[in-house]
Amino acid sequence: MWWLLLIPLAIFLFLAVIIIRALNFKPKAQPTISERDESFDNDRAVDNLCRLVRCKTVSYRDSSLEDDSEFEKLIALLPELYPNVHKVCEFTRLPDRALLFRWKGKEVGSPAVMMAHYDVVPVNEDMWDVPAFEAIIKDGRVWGRGTLDTKVTFNGVLFAADHLISEGFVPEHDLYFAFSGGEEVNGKGAENIVDYFEKNGIEPAMVVDEGGAVVENVFPGVKAPCGLIGIAEKGMMDVQYTVKSGGGHASAPKPRTPVDTLARACVKMVEHPFKAHLTAPAAKMFDTLGRHSSFLFKVIFANIKIFLPVLDMICKKSGGELNALMRTTVAFTQMNGSSASNVIPPEASMVSNMRLNPEDSIDSALEYIKKTVNDDKVEVSLIHGMEPSRISTTDCEGWDKVASAVASTWKGCIVSPYLMVQCSDSRHYGRISDKVYRFSAMDLTSAERASIHGNNESIRIETLCRAVEFYIRLMRQC
Repeated sequence: MWWLLLIPLAIFLFLAVIIIRALNFKPKAQPTISERDESFDNDRAVDNLCRLVRCKTVSYRDSSLEDDSEFEKLIALLPELYPNVHKVCEFTRLPDRALLFRWKGKEVGSPAVMMAHYDVVPVNEDMWDVPAFEAIIKDGRVWGRGTLDTKVTFNGVLFAADHLISEGFVPEHDLYFAFSGGEEVNGKGAENIVDYFEKNGIEPAMVVDEGGAVVENVFPGVKAPCGLIGIAEKGMMDVQYTVKSGGGHASAPKPRTPVDTLARACVKMVEHPFKAHLTAPAAKMFDTLGRHSSFLFKVIFANIKIFLPVLDMICKKSGGELNALMRTTVAFTQMNGSSASNVIPPEASMVSNMRLNPEDSIDSALEYIKKTVNDDKVEVSLIHGMEPSRISTTDCEGWDKVASAVASTWKGCIVSPYLMVQCSDSRHYGRISDKVYRFSAMDLTSAERASIHGNNESIRIETLCRAVEFYIRLMRQC
Protein backbone atom coordinates (compact mmCIF):
# COMPACT_ATOMS: atom_id res chain seq x y z
CA MET A 1 0.00 0.00 0.00
CA TRP A 2 3.04 2.21 -0.22
CA TRP A 3 1.63 3.83 -3.35
CA LEU A 4 -1.09 5.50 -1.26
CA LEU A 5 1.62 7.80 0.01
CA LEU A 6 1.97 9.17 -3.52
CA ILE A 7 -1.60 10.50 -3.61
CA PRO A 8 -0.94 13.57 -1.37
CA LEU A 9 2.22 14.25 -3.39
CA ALA A 10 0.29 14.09 -6.66
CA ILE A 11 -2.40 16.43 -5.31
CA PHE A 12 0.29 18.83 -4.09
CA LEU A 13 2.02 18.83 -7.48
CA PHE A 14 -1.30 19.31 -9.30
CA LEU A 15 -2.22 22.31 -7.15
CA ALA A 16 1.28 23.73 -7.47
CA VAL A 17 1.14 23.56 -11.27
CA ILE A 18 -2.24 25.27 -11.60
CA ILE A 19 -1.28 27.99 -9.08
CA ILE A 20 2.06 28.66 -10.80
CA ARG A 21 0.28 28.89 -14.14
CA ALA A 22 -2.20 31.36 -12.61
CA LEU A 23 0.64 33.47 -11.18
CA ASN A 24 2.27 33.58 -14.62
CA PHE A 25 -1.03 34.42 -16.33
CA LYS A 26 -0.18 38.09 -16.74
CA PRO A 27 -1.79 40.68 -19.06
CA LYS A 28 -0.60 40.80 -22.64
CA ALA A 29 0.69 43.95 -24.28
CA GLN A 30 -2.20 46.18 -25.32
CA PRO A 31 -2.50 47.90 -28.72
CA THR A 32 -0.52 50.97 -29.71
CA ILE A 33 -2.16 54.13 -28.38
CA SER A 34 -2.13 57.40 -30.29
CA GLU A 35 -1.86 60.51 -28.13
CA ARG A 36 -3.00 62.79 -30.93
CA ASP A 37 -6.04 64.92 -30.07
CA GLU A 38 -8.80 64.80 -32.66
CA SER A 39 -11.02 67.87 -32.80
CA PHE A 40 -13.98 68.47 -35.09
CA ASP A 41 -17.31 70.29 -35.13
CA ASN A 42 -19.14 68.41 -32.38
CA ASP A 43 -22.33 70.44 -32.74
CA ARG A 44 -22.59 69.65 -36.42
CA ALA A 45 -21.99 65.95 -35.74
CA VAL A 46 -24.90 66.00 -33.27
CA ASP A 47 -27.15 67.90 -35.66
CA ASN A 48 -26.37 65.49 -38.50
CA LEU A 49 -27.35 62.49 -36.40
CA CYS A 50 -30.57 64.21 -35.36
CA ARG A 51 -31.51 64.80 -38.98
CA LEU A 52 -30.85 61.15 -39.84
CA VAL A 53 -33.01 59.99 -36.93
CA ARG A 54 -35.90 62.15 -38.14
CA CYS A 55 -36.08 60.00 -41.26
CA LYS A 56 -38.49 57.16 -40.41
CA THR A 57 -36.53 54.44 -42.15
CA VAL A 58 -38.43 51.57 -40.53
CA SER A 59 -38.01 48.20 -42.23
CA TYR A 60 -40.56 45.38 -42.09
CA ARG A 61 -40.51 41.80 -43.32
CA ASP A 62 -43.70 42.79 -45.11
CA SER A 63 -42.24 45.44 -47.41
CA SER A 64 -45.72 46.84 -48.14
CA LEU A 65 -45.63 48.39 -44.66
CA GLU A 66 -42.48 50.39 -45.43
CA ASP A 67 -42.48 54.05 -46.41
CA ASP A 68 -40.00 54.22 -49.26
CA SER A 69 -40.15 58.02 -49.28
CA GLU A 70 -38.49 58.12 -45.85
CA PHE A 71 -35.56 56.07 -47.12
CA GLU A 72 -35.24 58.35 -50.15
CA LYS A 73 -35.46 61.36 -47.87
CA LEU A 74 -32.43 60.16 -45.92
CA ILE A 75 -30.42 59.41 -49.06
CA ALA A 76 -31.26 62.84 -50.49
CA LEU A 77 -29.92 64.47 -47.31
CA LEU A 78 -26.43 62.97 -47.62
CA PRO A 79 -24.91 65.56 -50.02
CA GLU A 80 -26.06 68.32 -47.66
CA LEU A 81 -24.92 66.63 -44.44
CA TYR A 82 -21.60 65.38 -45.83
CA PRO A 83 -20.72 67.75 -48.71
CA ASN A 84 -17.03 66.84 -48.91
CA VAL A 85 -17.82 63.14 -49.19
CA HIS A 86 -20.29 63.97 -51.94
CA LYS A 87 -17.62 65.93 -53.86
CA VAL A 88 -14.71 63.51 -53.49
CA CYS A 89 -16.15 60.00 -53.23
CA GLU A 90 -17.71 57.92 -55.98
CA PHE A 91 -21.28 57.00 -55.08
CA THR A 92 -23.03 53.86 -56.29
CA ARG A 93 -26.55 52.67 -55.53
CA LEU A 94 -27.12 48.94 -55.66
CA PRO A 95 -30.38 46.97 -55.38
CA ASP A 96 -32.27 46.64 -52.12
CA ARG A 97 -31.27 50.06 -50.76
CA ALA A 98 -27.53 49.37 -50.77
CA LEU A 99 -25.31 52.47 -50.78
CA LEU A 100 -21.60 52.32 -51.60
CA PHE A 101 -19.07 55.16 -51.42
CA ARG A 102 -15.51 54.81 -52.70
CA TRP A 103 -12.84 57.20 -51.42
CA LYS A 104 -9.91 56.68 -53.75
CA GLY A 105 -6.54 56.24 -52.06
CA LYS A 106 -3.03 57.31 -53.06
CA GLU A 107 -1.92 53.83 -54.10
CA VAL A 108 -3.39 50.61 -55.43
CA GLY A 109 -3.89 48.04 -52.67
CA SER A 110 -6.43 46.16 -50.64
CA PRO A 111 -9.09 48.60 -49.39
CA ALA A 112 -10.78 48.95 -46.03
CA VAL A 113 -14.56 48.73 -45.74
CA MET A 114 -16.58 50.50 -43.06
CA MET A 115 -20.20 49.48 -42.68
CA ALA A 116 -23.49 50.47 -41.06
CA HIS A 117 -27.19 50.13 -41.76
CA TYR A 118 -29.66 52.98 -41.88
CA ASP A 119 -32.93 51.09 -41.43
CA VAL A 120 -34.43 50.73 -37.95
CA VAL A 121 -36.89 48.44 -36.22
CA PRO A 122 -40.53 49.47 -35.61
CA VAL A 123 -41.58 51.33 -32.48
CA ASN A 124 -44.58 51.35 -30.20
CA GLU A 125 -44.92 55.11 -29.76
CA ASP A 126 -47.29 54.69 -26.80
CA MET A 127 -44.48 53.12 -24.79
CA TRP A 128 -42.03 55.98 -25.37
CA ASP A 129 -41.60 58.98 -23.06
CA VAL A 130 -40.59 61.15 -26.04
CA PRO A 131 -41.49 60.99 -29.75
CA ALA A 132 -39.38 58.26 -31.36
CA PHE A 133 -38.51 60.15 -34.55
CA GLU A 134 -38.09 63.77 -33.48
CA ALA A 135 -34.50 63.41 -32.19
CA ILE A 136 -35.21 65.50 -29.08
CA ILE A 137 -32.12 66.58 -27.17
CA LYS A 138 -32.49 66.58 -23.40
CA ASP A 139 -30.45 65.48 -20.38
CA GLY A 140 -27.31 65.44 -22.52
CA ARG A 141 -28.75 62.80 -24.85
CA VAL A 142 -30.31 62.49 -28.29
CA TRP A 143 -33.52 60.47 -28.07
CA GLY A 144 -34.88 58.46 -30.96
CA ARG A 145 -35.04 55.17 -32.80
CA GLY A 146 -31.75 54.39 -34.48
CA THR A 147 -29.56 56.58 -32.29
CA LEU A 148 -27.72 53.44 -31.18
CA ASP A 149 -28.63 50.95 -33.91
CA THR A 150 -26.95 52.08 -36.16
CA LYS A 151 -27.37 55.63 -37.38
CA VAL A 152 -24.69 56.66 -34.90
CA THR A 153 -22.07 54.67 -36.83
CA PHE A 154 -23.58 55.64 -40.20
CA ASN A 155 -23.05 59.25 -39.13
CA GLY A 156 -19.69 58.45 -37.53
CA VAL A 157 -18.23 57.00 -40.72
CA LEU A 158 -19.44 59.73 -43.07
CA PHE A 159 -18.76 62.63 -40.69
CA ALA A 160 -15.22 61.37 -40.01
CA ALA A 161 -14.53 61.10 -43.74
CA ASP A 162 -16.06 64.53 -44.39
CA HIS A 163 -13.86 66.04 -41.69
CA LEU A 164 -10.66 64.39 -42.93
CA ILE A 165 -11.35 65.45 -46.52
CA SER A 166 -11.72 69.05 -45.31
CA GLU A 167 -8.21 68.75 -43.81
CA GLY A 168 -6.80 67.54 -47.12
CA PHE A 169 -6.24 63.98 -45.89
CA VAL A 170 -6.10 61.21 -48.50
CA PRO A 171 -5.95 57.53 -47.44
CA GLU A 172 -3.06 55.36 -48.63
CA HIS A 173 -5.47 52.83 -50.13
CA ASP A 174 -9.12 52.98 -51.15
CA LEU A 175 -11.77 53.29 -48.49
CA TYR A 176 -15.30 51.98 -49.07
CA PHE A 177 -18.30 53.02 -47.00
CA ALA A 178 -20.97 50.34 -47.36
CA PHE A 179 -24.48 50.87 -46.05
CA SER A 180 -27.63 48.78 -46.25
CA GLY A 181 -31.24 49.78 -45.75
CA GLY A 182 -32.62 46.39 -44.76
CA GLU A 183 -30.31 44.82 -42.19
CA GLU A 184 -33.04 44.50 -39.57
CA VAL A 185 -35.05 42.21 -41.88
CA ASN A 186 -32.08 40.32 -43.34
CA GLY A 187 -32.36 42.26 -46.58
CA LYS A 188 -30.14 41.65 -49.60
CA GLY A 189 -28.39 45.03 -49.62
CA ALA A 190 -25.15 43.89 -47.99
CA GLU A 191 -25.10 40.73 -50.12
CA ASN A 192 -25.39 42.89 -53.24
CA ILE A 193 -22.39 44.95 -52.12
CA VAL A 194 -20.34 41.79 -51.52
CA ASP A 195 -21.41 40.54 -54.96
CA TYR A 196 -20.11 43.82 -56.39
CA PHE A 197 -16.77 43.40 -54.62
CA GLU A 198 -16.49 39.78 -55.71
CA LYS A 199 -17.32 40.61 -59.32
CA ASN A 200 -14.68 43.35 -59.38
CA GLY A 201 -11.99 41.29 -57.63
CA ILE A 202 -11.92 43.48 -54.52
CA GLU A 203 -10.60 41.70 -51.42
CA PRO A 204 -10.75 43.96 -48.34
CA ALA A 205 -7.81 44.25 -45.99
CA MET A 206 -10.27 45.10 -43.23
CA VAL A 207 -14.04 45.26 -42.76
CA VAL A 208 -15.62 47.01 -39.76
CA ASP A 209 -19.29 46.71 -38.87
CA GLU A 210 -21.50 46.91 -35.79
CA GLY A 211 -20.95 44.44 -32.98
CA GLY A 212 -19.11 44.80 -29.69
CA ALA A 213 -18.66 47.98 -27.70
CA VAL A 214 -16.77 49.33 -24.72
CA VAL A 215 -18.59 47.83 -21.75
CA GLU A 216 -18.10 47.20 -18.04
CA ASN A 217 -18.94 44.34 -15.68
CA VAL A 218 -19.33 41.75 -18.42
CA PHE A 219 -16.45 39.43 -17.55
CA PRO A 220 -15.87 37.66 -14.22
CA GLY A 221 -13.33 39.38 -12.03
CA VAL A 222 -12.55 42.23 -14.46
CA LYS A 223 -13.33 45.76 -13.28
CA ALA A 224 -11.78 47.78 -16.12
CA PRO A 225 -13.84 48.69 -19.20
CA CYS A 226 -13.50 46.14 -22.01
CA GLY A 227 -13.39 47.05 -25.69
CA LEU A 228 -14.86 43.94 -27.30
CA ILE A 229 -14.29 43.39 -31.01
CA GLY A 230 -16.22 40.54 -32.56
CA ILE A 231 -14.16 38.25 -34.77
CA ALA A 232 -17.11 35.99 -35.58
CA GLU A 233 -20.84 35.85 -35.02
CA LYS A 234 -23.18 33.06 -34.13
CA GLY A 235 -25.64 31.67 -36.60
CA MET A 236 -29.37 32.10 -36.16
CA MET A 237 -32.38 29.89 -36.79
CA ASP A 238 -36.09 29.93 -35.96
CA VAL A 239 -37.57 26.49 -35.37
CA GLN A 240 -41.25 25.57 -35.20
CA TYR A 241 -42.65 22.72 -33.11
CA THR A 242 -46.12 21.57 -34.14
CA VAL A 243 -48.53 19.04 -32.60
CA LYS A 244 -51.84 18.05 -34.23
CA SER A 245 -54.86 16.30 -32.76
CA GLY A 246 -58.55 15.69 -33.34
CA GLY A 247 -59.42 18.66 -31.14
CA GLY A 248 -62.48 18.39 -28.92
CA HIS A 249 -64.21 19.96 -25.94
CA ALA A 250 -62.03 20.95 -23.01
CA SER A 251 -64.48 19.38 -20.53
CA ALA A 252 -63.20 15.89 -21.34
CA PRO A 253 -59.53 16.18 -22.31
CA LYS A 254 -57.49 13.19 -23.40
CA PRO A 255 -54.25 12.42 -21.54
CA ARG A 256 -52.01 14.18 -24.07
CA THR A 257 -53.30 17.41 -25.58
CA PRO A 258 -51.23 19.34 -28.15
CA VAL A 259 -50.41 22.05 -25.63
CA ASP A 260 -49.12 19.80 -22.86
CA THR A 261 -47.16 17.78 -25.44
CA LEU A 262 -45.47 20.99 -26.53
CA ALA A 263 -44.89 21.93 -22.90
CA ARG A 264 -43.02 18.66 -22.35
CA ALA A 265 -40.91 19.33 -25.43
CA CYS A 266 -40.14 22.84 -24.18
CA VAL A 267 -39.06 21.57 -20.76
CA LYS A 268 -36.82 18.91 -22.32
CA MET A 269 -35.00 21.51 -24.40
CA VAL A 270 -34.56 23.84 -21.45
CA GLU A 271 -33.31 21.07 -19.16
CA HIS A 272 -30.93 19.65 -21.76
CA PRO A 273 -29.02 22.60 -23.24
CA PHE A 274 -26.66 22.22 -26.15
CA LYS A 275 -23.12 21.06 -25.43
CA ALA A 276 -20.59 23.78 -24.63
CA HIS A 277 -17.77 24.41 -27.11
CA LEU A 278 -14.65 26.45 -26.46
CA THR A 279 -14.37 28.06 -29.90
CA ALA A 280 -11.46 30.24 -31.03
CA PRO A 281 -13.25 33.59 -30.41
CA ALA A 282 -14.25 32.61 -26.86
CA ALA A 283 -10.83 31.09 -26.12
CA LYS A 284 -9.08 34.29 -27.26
CA MET A 285 -11.42 36.37 -25.11
CA PHE A 286 -10.77 34.21 -22.04
CA ASP A 287 -7.02 34.33 -22.71
CA THR A 288 -7.09 38.14 -22.98
CA LEU A 289 -9.55 39.22 -20.29
CA GLY A 290 -8.82 36.32 -17.95
CA ARG A 291 -5.34 37.77 -17.43
CA HIS A 292 -6.95 40.90 -15.95
CA SER A 293 -9.37 39.07 -13.65
CA SER A 294 -9.14 38.27 -9.95
CA PHE A 295 -6.81 35.46 -8.85
CA LEU A 296 -9.60 32.90 -8.42
CA PHE A 297 -10.71 33.40 -12.02
CA LYS A 298 -7.10 33.46 -13.20
CA VAL A 299 -6.78 29.94 -11.80
CA ILE A 300 -9.71 28.90 -14.00
CA PHE A 301 -8.74 30.76 -17.18
CA ALA A 302 -5.04 29.92 -16.95
CA ASN A 303 -6.03 26.25 -16.78
CA ILE A 304 -9.08 26.45 -19.01
CA LYS A 305 -8.91 22.89 -20.33
CA ILE A 306 -8.84 21.47 -16.80
CA PHE A 307 -11.60 23.72 -15.48
CA LEU A 308 -13.84 23.75 -18.55
CA PRO A 309 -16.51 21.66 -16.72
CA VAL A 310 -16.48 24.23 -13.88
CA LEU A 311 -16.80 27.11 -16.35
CA ASP A 312 -19.59 25.26 -18.12
CA MET A 313 -21.46 24.87 -14.83
CA ILE A 314 -21.04 28.60 -14.09
CA CYS A 315 -22.33 29.47 -17.56
CA LYS A 316 -25.38 27.21 -17.26
CA LYS A 317 -26.38 28.72 -13.92
CA SER A 318 -25.70 32.36 -14.81
CA GLY A 319 -27.14 32.28 -18.33
CA GLY A 320 -26.89 35.55 -20.23
CA GLU A 321 -23.93 36.67 -22.31
CA LEU A 322 -21.28 34.37 -20.81
CA ASN A 323 -23.43 31.30 -21.39
CA ALA A 324 -24.20 32.46 -24.94
CA LEU A 325 -20.47 32.54 -25.68
CA MET A 326 -20.14 28.85 -24.91
CA ARG A 327 -23.07 27.12 -26.57
CA THR A 328 -25.97 27.22 -28.96
CA THR A 329 -28.83 28.88 -27.09
CA VAL A 330 -32.55 28.19 -27.33
CA ALA A 331 -35.15 30.83 -26.44
CA PHE A 332 -38.83 29.97 -26.81
CA THR A 333 -40.55 33.09 -28.05
CA GLN A 334 -43.96 32.25 -29.54
CA MET A 335 -46.85 29.87 -28.83
CA ASN A 336 -50.20 29.33 -30.57
CA GLY A 337 -53.13 27.14 -29.58
CA SER A 338 -56.88 27.24 -29.58
CA SER A 339 -58.91 30.32 -30.46
CA ALA A 340 -61.30 29.56 -27.57
CA SER A 341 -60.57 28.77 -23.93
CA ASN A 342 -62.86 25.73 -23.83
CA VAL A 343 -61.66 24.04 -27.03
CA ILE A 344 -58.77 21.58 -27.34
CA PRO A 345 -56.76 22.92 -30.30
CA PRO A 346 -56.65 20.70 -33.36
CA GLU A 347 -53.17 22.11 -33.85
CA ALA A 348 -50.78 23.90 -31.52
CA SER A 349 -47.31 25.23 -32.19
CA MET A 350 -44.41 27.07 -30.60
CA VAL A 351 -41.29 28.70 -31.96
CA SER A 352 -37.77 28.88 -30.59
CA ASN A 353 -35.17 31.41 -31.67
CA MET A 354 -31.72 29.85 -31.62
CA ARG A 355 -28.23 31.27 -31.87
CA LEU A 356 -25.76 28.75 -33.26
CA ASN A 357 -22.33 28.23 -31.76
CA PRO A 358 -19.65 28.14 -34.50
CA GLU A 359 -19.14 24.43 -33.77
CA ASP A 360 -22.79 23.71 -34.58
CA SER A 361 -24.76 23.99 -37.81
CA ILE A 362 -28.42 24.21 -38.82
CA ASP A 363 -28.51 20.50 -39.63
CA SER A 364 -26.74 19.37 -36.46
CA ALA A 365 -28.98 21.62 -34.34
CA LEU A 366 -32.16 20.19 -35.86
CA GLU A 367 -30.86 16.69 -35.26
CA TYR A 368 -30.15 17.50 -31.60
CA ILE A 369 -33.64 18.98 -31.11
CA LYS A 370 -35.36 15.91 -32.53
CA LYS A 371 -33.19 13.62 -30.41
CA THR A 372 -33.83 15.63 -27.24
CA VAL A 373 -37.59 16.05 -27.71
CA ASN A 374 -37.83 12.37 -28.68
CA ASP A 375 -41.55 12.49 -29.45
CA ASP A 376 -43.03 11.48 -32.80
CA LYS A 377 -46.09 13.63 -32.08
CA VAL A 378 -43.93 16.77 -32.23
CA GLU A 379 -43.12 17.87 -35.76
CA VAL A 380 -39.92 19.92 -35.82
CA SER A 381 -39.32 22.19 -38.83
CA LEU A 382 -36.96 24.98 -39.79
CA ILE A 383 -38.61 28.34 -40.51
CA HIS A 384 -35.40 30.04 -41.64
CA GLY A 385 -31.80 30.20 -40.56
CA MET A 386 -28.24 31.39 -41.15
CA GLU A 387 -25.08 29.41 -40.48
CA PRO A 388 -22.40 30.81 -38.11
CA SER A 389 -19.97 33.21 -39.76
CA ARG A 390 -16.39 32.65 -40.78
CA ILE A 391 -13.92 33.31 -37.96
CA SER A 392 -11.58 36.24 -38.62
CA THR A 393 -7.89 36.36 -37.84
CA THR A 394 -6.34 38.64 -35.22
CA ASP A 395 -2.79 38.24 -36.55
CA CYS A 396 -2.86 40.97 -39.18
CA GLU A 397 -2.63 44.73 -39.70
CA GLY A 398 -6.40 45.04 -40.00
CA TRP A 399 -6.95 43.80 -36.45
CA ASP A 400 -4.08 45.94 -35.15
CA LYS A 401 -5.57 49.09 -36.71
CA VAL A 402 -9.03 48.53 -35.26
CA ALA A 403 -7.62 47.60 -31.85
CA SER A 404 -5.40 50.69 -31.83
CA ALA A 405 -8.32 52.97 -32.71
CA VAL A 406 -10.37 51.48 -29.88
CA ALA A 407 -7.56 51.77 -27.32
CA SER A 408 -6.73 55.34 -28.42
CA THR A 409 -10.34 56.53 -28.26
CA TRP A 410 -11.27 54.86 -24.96
CA LYS A 411 -8.02 55.03 -23.05
CA GLY A 412 -7.77 52.54 -20.21
CA CYS A 413 -10.03 49.93 -21.77
CA ILE A 414 -8.85 46.36 -22.34
CA VAL A 415 -9.19 45.45 -26.02
CA SER A 416 -10.22 41.85 -26.63
CA PRO A 417 -11.65 39.59 -29.35
CA TYR A 418 -15.03 38.02 -28.64
CA LEU A 419 -17.83 36.03 -30.24
CA MET A 420 -20.78 38.19 -31.26
CA VAL A 421 -24.05 36.52 -30.25
CA GLN A 422 -26.24 38.66 -32.53
CA CYS A 423 -26.30 38.67 -36.34
CA SER A 424 -25.18 41.48 -38.63
CA ASP A 425 -24.66 42.28 -42.30
CA SER A 426 -20.94 41.65 -41.91
CA ARG A 427 -21.45 37.87 -42.02
CA HIS A 428 -21.79 38.14 -45.81
CA TYR A 429 -18.21 39.42 -46.09
CA GLY A 430 -16.83 36.07 -44.98
CA ARG A 431 -17.05 35.12 -48.65
CA ILE A 432 -14.25 37.53 -49.52
CA SER A 433 -12.31 38.20 -46.31
CA ASP A 434 -11.14 36.69 -43.04
CA LYS A 435 -10.52 40.18 -41.65
CA VAL A 436 -14.05 41.17 -40.63
CA TYR A 437 -14.36 42.95 -37.28
CA ARG A 438 -17.52 43.80 -35.42
CA PHE A 439 -17.33 46.86 -33.19
CA SER A 440 -20.03 49.44 -32.55
CA ALA A 441 -18.02 52.58 -31.88
CA MET A 442 -19.59 53.37 -28.51
CA ASP A 443 -19.17 52.86 -24.79
CA LEU A 444 -22.50 51.56 -23.51
CA THR A 445 -24.05 50.92 -20.13
CA SER A 446 -26.19 47.84 -19.56
CA ALA A 447 -29.31 50.05 -19.65
CA GLU A 448 -28.26 51.54 -22.99
CA ARG A 449 -27.63 48.10 -24.45
CA ALA A 450 -31.08 47.03 -23.27
CA SER A 451 -32.72 49.99 -25.06
CA ILE A 452 -31.51 48.79 -28.47
CA HIS A 453 -34.69 47.60 -30.24
CA GLY A 454 -36.53 48.69 -27.08
CA ASN A 455 -38.34 51.76 -25.80
CA ASN A 456 -36.72 55.17 -25.26
CA GLU A 457 -33.60 54.41 -27.28
CA SER A 458 -31.13 57.25 -26.80
CA ILE A 459 -27.45 58.09 -26.93
CA ARG A 460 -25.24 60.36 -24.85
CA ILE A 461 -23.91 63.26 -26.87
CA GLU A 462 -20.36 62.49 -25.78
CA THR A 463 -20.84 58.92 -27.03
CA LEU A 464 -21.92 59.94 -30.53
CA CYS A 465 -18.93 62.30 -30.71
CA ARG A 466 -16.62 59.48 -29.61
CA ALA A 467 -17.94 57.43 -32.52
CA VAL A 468 -16.76 60.13 -34.93
CA GLU A 469 -13.39 60.28 -33.15
CA PHE A 470 -12.99 56.50 -33.45
CA TYR A 471 -13.52 56.54 -37.20
CA ILE A 472 -11.19 59.50 -37.67
CA ARG A 473 -8.47 57.54 -35.85
CA LEU A 474 -9.19 54.41 -37.86
CA MET A 475 -9.21 56.20 -41.24
CA ARG A 476 -5.91 57.93 -40.50
CA GLN A 477 -4.32 54.47 -40.43
CA CYS A 478 -5.77 53.43 -43.80
